[in-house]
Amino acid sequence: MRKRLAEESILFISILKWVVLATGVGALIGLVVTVFLKLLGWGTALGTNHPYAFVILPIALFISALMIRYLAPDAKGHGTEKVIEAIHKHSGHIKAAVVPVKLVATLITLCAGGSAGKEGPCAQIGAGVSSILAGLMKFDAHDRKKLVICGISAGFATVFGTPIAGSIFGVEVLFVGTILYDVLLPSFIAGITSYQVSSALGIQYFYHPVKLVPVFNETFFLKVILAGIFFGLCSMMLIEVLKLGEKCARWVRIWEPFKGLIGGAALVVIALIFSTRYLGLGLETIEECLRGEAVPWYAFLLKPLCTSITLNFGGSGGVVTPIFFVGATSGMVYARLMGLNLATFSAMGFVSVLAGCANTPIAASILAVEMFGPAIAPYATVACVISFLMTGHRSVYHSQILAIPKSESIHVEIGKEMAGIEATFAPRKKGMVTRMLIWSRAIERTFKRLGK
Repeated sequence: MRKRLAEESILFISILKWVVLATGVGALIGLVVTVFLKLLGWGTALGTNHPYAFVILPIALFISALMIRYLAPDAKGHGTEKVIEAIHKHSGHIKAAVVPVKLVATLITLCAGGSAGKEGPCAQIGAGVSSILAGLMKFDAHDRKKLVICGISAGFATVFGTPIAGSIFGVEVLFVGTILYDVLLPSFIAGITSYQVSSALGIQYFYHPVKLVPVFNETFFLKVILAGIFFGLCSMMLIEVLKLGEKCARWVRIWEPFKGLIGGAALVVIALIFSTRYLGLGLETIEECLRGEAVPWYAFLLKPLCTSITLNFGGSGGVVTPIFFVGATSGMVYARLMGLNLATFSAMGFVSVLAGCANTPIAASILAVEMFGPAIAPYATVACVISFLMTGHRSVYHSQILAIPKSESIHVEIGKEMAGIEATFAPRKKGMVTRMLIWSRAIERTFKRLGK
């Protein structure tokens, strides 16, 4: 009896401790991220009022790269990646200088028209503030990591405006195939608190309930499955374009800020040839798709290129908003090809490409409910899981740790970072995949004989 009471007392104290800590962290991060979002809103509005403001992109990326190189190298790139790396490799230690440098560099990049997102900086700001607090309170490595994860969830919840999906995303994004259940409670509390604080301080969020989902039938469900496969391929494309940009940036061996000049010039040329819709956050294009309006079919191809140039050549920002752009525009393309409702499949693409690129099918499915309403949820969930599987062992976040393989017929090293994963075919004697390969080879040999 005493042992049971002791166990319950310890659990009660632990719950109370993390309720208090997560509430405090969520409120603080909600305040800091709100300041960032308001500054970003004012800066982007100023850029919108000057249609040729994007011509200063080379200077903006030069300044951003200069700041990051000499003030906080960990602020480089899209933010979330560095936070995941800090949790897995440095017990959640994040240098205090990262927070202000990331905030200013991202503002410079996005306000000038750089193609990036705002969620990565918010996650890095949240994690950085949490790391500073953990240091002040002399936390051990375990509690520090836990508090930093709360900071990530609070940052995502605040910037998305979806407290549940944002909180889950902060936990799910760390590993591929598993979730840290001991961090769920504080992550939810931190995410909900930060969202409430930002809402109370006047941050407006985008919600777009989808009402045109047809009544269930087998044909429509088959098209949803095919859409999941298509969104998985789009996710692969986006990941590979980002990787290609990283390789190109390494190949250009010059002083880092000069790469900003090159990248900024390339973005100016793309904007002059095509349109400025592929620069900045791209929220207007996303909203057009979700309203059922057609946009250029190649939009989902150009946005990854602009984002890769921005993030690999001196810019600072997140990658999730570009993922939303690619998802919404690719969904529009799929719907036009299949003669389906544009808004419905733009919404499905919005969440499915996130599931594929970030390996977060649970958070993406919940995001569909919070942002687009329950009617689309069953179909979006199926598309999200298929996209997640189709992407294979790839990720926009190289530091994610693989917990399970996506197929028993594929051999991968468990517990390794996604950047170092090498997937090889591991046939099972009685497996369906093996049988299909045998059949396909037999058919191929038959056609060759007939040809002779």
